[in-house]
Amino acid sequence: MQKQILLASSTLVMLLYVACQKTPNEDTSYITPPVIIPEYKIDKTTPVWADEFDYKGLPDSKKWSYDIGGNGWGNQEKQYYTNDLKNARVEDGKLIIEALKEKLSNNDYTSARLVSKGKGDFLYGRIEIKAKLPKGRGTWPAAWMLATEQNYGTSYWPDNGEIDIIEHVGFDQNRIHGNIHTKAFNHSIGTNKGNSIVAESNVSDNFHVYACEWLPDKITIELDGKPYFTFIKPSSDWKEWPFDKKFHILLNIAIGGGWGGQQGIDDSIFPQRMEIDYVRVYQAVK
Repeated sequence: MQKQILLASSTLVMLLYVACQKTPNEDTSYITPPVIIPEYKIDKTTPVWADEFDYKGLPDSKKWSYDIGGNGWGNQEKQYYTNDLKNARVEDGKLIIEALKEKLSNNDYTSARLVSKGKGDFLYGRIEIKAKLPKGRGTWPAAWMLATEQNYGTSYWPDNGEIDIIEHVGFDQNRIHGNIHTKAFNHSIGTNKGNSIVAESNVSDNFHVYACEWLPDKITIELDGKPYFTFIKPSSDWKEWPFDKKFHILLNIAIGGGWGGQQGIDDSIFPQRMEIDYVRVYQAVK
């Protein structure tokens, strides 16, 4: 009996020894340590960049430039963007971007597109925009972000990414859209990532706060403090996540186009304006 116990014990020790050894041909090259992303938080004490529009006249040239032209902007849009006071101005503490029914060049409408490129460029943080939107079939206002430099791929868009904080089309009055676009995820190839939400009060009669929280591992889009779309970083491949470089802000009203003009343009609605009470950017800190 004692001999059997000793034999069993010896066998158990041998099995344990073998179990703890690496199989000679075992491939462990695929086992990599997890990527640790430092935890960030938003410092909302003081904006690192802001325009409160507490002045009058043209938008602050130290903070905003203009995209100008009427070439369709890649979306078959019908407006000509100008730097004219009638299309973009500050009055009564608000930025007014106004779309008009008027002929300019080969376009039947004028509007404005303001950009902070080179004057307000950010990597991570919280972007807040308090705005009242235009209404009517054919309007397509937006507040969004593009990469400041072309760091990835052979095409500026979509390779270097886009973040849409506000998109609204006038034929679907109170629905707000938030989206991201990348080389791997964009509407042109049917892989778009985004969501929409219906506002609790009319977006053209009332101001709402539209926000984006952009961190190293996710992007969240909000309406009035309510998150409705979150994009989690799927990988470190730039085709899926180019959002690790500086971006800048764009504000505009487009007319018509592939989305905004899906149900035509109602010319009786003009002029139409987007009013912006403030734009604020808060830093993300470790």
